[in-house]
Amino acid sequence: MAVPFRRTSKKVKRTRRAHFKLGMPGVTQCSNCGEMKLAHRVCKACGTYKGEEVISVEVAE
Repeated sequence: MAVPFRRTSKKVKRTRRAHFKLGMPGVTQCSNCGEMKLAHRVCKACGTYKGEEVISVEVAE
């Protein structure tokens, strides 16, 4: 069974893990209603995509 010749230092270990972070999803503002939405997705608030109504969203009162 292979055993490392030298112990991995804290600096090397932390440098290797520098890219293991969470990224922010691409969020844009809806051109129709102004709500924040995921990029390239239908707006959940008004149901539009690229200026066209794709889904009819009913407002519950």
